[in-house]
Amino acid sequence: MAHVTAAERRPQLIKAAIDLMTREGVAAGSTRAISAELGVAQATVHYTFGTKEELYRAVMEQLTEDLVSQVEQAAPTHGNFEESLFALAEALWQTVLSQPESYQLLTELTLYALRTPHLSQALDNHFAGITAVTSQLIEQAADRTGHRLQQPTATTARFFLAAFDGMSMQHLSMPDEEAEQACLKALVSAVVAMA
Repeated sequence: MAHVTAAERRPQLIKAAIDLMTREGVAAGSTRAISAELGVAQATVHYTFGTKEELYRAVMEQLTEDLVSQVEQAAPTHGNFEESLFALAEALWQTVLSQPESYQLLTELTLYALRTPHLSQALDNHFAGITAVTSQLIEQAADRTGHRLQQPTATTARFFLAAFDGMSMQHLSMPDEEAEQACLKALVSAVVAMA
């Protein structure tokens, strides 16, 4: 069998961990189970990442990067400020509808990271990253439409993300398409009023 470098093995292990934990939850994500998912020795996980927490950090980073990339690609190029924010919110909401498992896994990892000091930096990076991207998209919409922002964009982004996270949790627990659309519109109206 050909030798596979750690650099080549890393994305394979991240994908295997995401696949396994998406199906079975974070609690099932032992290094033994993840290595079995990929069909490699358990030592390969430790050699590549050092610890399970480092692998979890990489999984959080990958999930965040994937979701952010999808939303950035959907950034609107027309419409007024409110229409632009609604288009962004709708694009982000589509990621929840199309990938609820990713949101559930990211939520589980977030809660796990809150109790795992070794993952506190990963958690900080996750929230700083999504807040920065959301801020940038709000600022771009304001610049493009000539909307003068009344609050710092990071404050507006935090408000938006806090409400959006709550909506995502409700969708995972008790989906209601009609209520979710009404809430999404109300959220955008509140963000516009704040901004």
